[in-house]
Amino acid sequence: MKKNPKFAIVLAGCGVYDGAEIHEATLTMLAIAANGGTYEIFAPNINQHHVINHITGQEMPESRNVLVESARIARGKIQDLDAFDASLFDALMLPGGFGVAKNLSNFAFKGANQEVLPSLEKAIIDMYKAKKPIGALCISPAIVVGVLKGATVTIGQDAETAQYIESMGSHHELTNHGEVIVDKHFNLATTPCYMLDATILDIEQGATQVVKAVLNMIM
Repeated sequence: MKKNPKFAIVLAGCGVYDGAEIHEATLTMLAIAANGGTYEIFAPNINQHHVINHITGQEMPESRNVLVESARIARGKIQDLDAFDASLFDALMLPGGFGVAKNLSNFAFKGANQEVLPSLEKAIIDMYKAKKPIGALCISPAIVVGVLKGATVTIGQDAETAQYIESMGSHHELTNHGEVIVDKHFNLATTPCYMLDATILDIEQGATQVVKAVLNMIM
C-alpha cells in the first residue's frame, strides 16, 4: 500500500434526506485516517434541490447551498468541486445520502435517465482515466454508473434501484452489511451502508471495508 495515500471526499450537503448522509461521511473520514490516509473534502457550489425538515420529513420553504451545508461536516475545511484536480489525489470517495441523487445528479427524479452534475462527472472520468480508484457508498454507486457505463456495483438489495442500474447498462450484485463489490476494470469499490436497514456499527463496518478495498487498488 502506498504510504500516506491522499483521498478526495465529495459531499452532497448535510443531512440524509437532502444532502450527504452524515454517518457515512464521517465514518469514511475515520476509516481513511485509521488506515494511514489523509483526505480533503469537496462539494459543488450550487443550491440544493430542496430543503427537508429532518424531524417531519416535509419540504421547507427555504434555499440552502450544497458547499455551505457540506462545510458543516468538513468543519469549514472544504473546496469547491470545480477545483478538484485528479492528479493531486490517489483515490476518490463518495458517501451516500439522498443529496447525492438530488444534488449531484437527478437520479432521484429521473432514474435511469439521470444526468450527473458535470463537475462530479469530470472528477469520476478523470480518476478513471488516471487508473485511480473510486469508492462509493449507499446510493452513490447508482450515480457512478451514470458515468462509468458497464461497471459492476452494489447498493445492497433494493430491487428498484438495482433494476435502474441494470437498465443503465451496468451490473448489480446483491450484498449485505460490510460486503464490498470490487470492479477491477473500473477500479471501483462499492458497499450498501444505509441502503440496507442499518445501525451505526454496520455503517462503520461498511465504510472501513470499502476504504480498505480502495487502498488495495492504489498503485
